Amino acid sequence: MLLVDVHAHLNHSRFNTDLSAVIARAQQAGVKAIIVNGVNHSTNQEVLALAKQCPIIKPALGLYPTDAIGFSSDATEEQGLARQFTPVDDTLEFIRKHKADIIAIGEVGIDYKEANAPDQITQQKVVFQKIIALAEQIKKPLIVHSRNAESDVIDLLQSSSCNKVVMHCFGGRKTLVRKATDAGFYFSIPPVCQRLQHFSMVIAEVPLNQLLTETDAPYLSPVAGQRNEPANVLESIKKIAEIKKFTPEEVANNVWMNYQKLFL
Repeated sequence: MLLVDVHAHLNHSRFNTDLSAVIARAQQAGVKAIIVNGVNHSTNQEVLALAKQCPIIKPALGLYPTDAIGFSSDATEEQGLARQFTPVDDTLEFIRKHKADIIAIGEVGIDYKEANAPDQITQQKVVFQKIIALAEQIKKPLIVHSRNAESDVIDLLQSSSCNKVVMHCFGGRKTLVRKATDAGFYFSIPPVCQRLQHFSMVIAEVPLNQLLTETDAPYLSPVAGQRNEPANVLESIKKIAEIKKFTPEEVANNVWMNYQKLFL
């Protein structure tokens, strides 16, 4: 099977000691491409460096919503990625400068779970609009984080000309899944779908030609408490096949075609 992971963080500290083994397991499972997402200036630099070392890694440069507004919490500090306030315009210019080197802009979006004060909401919307404008200008797909902000994210995207959009780990209700699907957006399904019913709903609602697979490694593992890694996209394939009534091979082939259509 041809497998793809469209959202991972292999520059996370939990991969510091065995990244080569993680990549080897992914390749053995059939993974042909891993999109590693940056979240701020430091991690964007790390992603570019990783992609030069490992051809299987495809770089996406981004700006995590809370990093963009200088918000931090115990949760963000413990994530194992270099977290920092990153000047928005400087980061967008860095992404523009490297447009020929990247496959997408991500991870970007809005997060109301961590930052939901009125001024934080306003700031996040302004930043996301700037990012959308950049995507329009350099014609790159967006990989979008929308935690507790799904409706606002969809509205902002629909008011733009962006039509190459991946809704990463989408947590919105069924009506919003349908709204984003009707807009032509893609949904990436993480291996945690094996134990979270919500993603079964997303799989059921979204046509196969708009589904992708991701891991968000090291997060969203199919097994609670275990580190996730790109080889586990096979668990997403299995769940999609179960719900859509296709073979895993048929699902994998369709997901690979979706990846090519969107990113290549």
